[in-house]
Amino acid sequence: MDIIFLRDLRIETVIGIFEWERRIRQTISFDLEMATDIRRAAASDSIEDTLNYKAVAKRLIDYVGNSDFQLVETLAERVAEIVMKEFDVPWLRLTVNKTGAVRGARDVGVIIERGDTGEKGNG
Repeated sequence: MDIIFLRDLRIETVIGIFEWERRIRQTISFDLEMATDIRRAAASDSIEDTLNYKAVAKRLIDYVGNSDFQLVETLAERVAEIVMKEFDVPWLRLTVNKTGAVRGARDVGVIIERGDTGEKGNG
């Protein structure tokens, strides 16, 4: 299994359960690790043969930027579904970070892992 990753993809969105949070946009940071097989792309040296991380980022920026979930858990599940279905990703690990949400803590959020690596004994 090979992994293509995106780190610290920052997107502004409406997120939160409190009334004041529903009136503002907050920055959410995403880290994605996405399983793929890069051998064909490495052989062809063609973007068409790989998981295009720029296309993934563009799709998530559009989706998350227009969303208004209350919970980061819901946002994480929806993002995982989009990446897996639309980009044919069999496995991913996703970190959703709501920086500054808790006084005294730099980071707070969720990490989810979905899918199957396809390797025997994993998934």
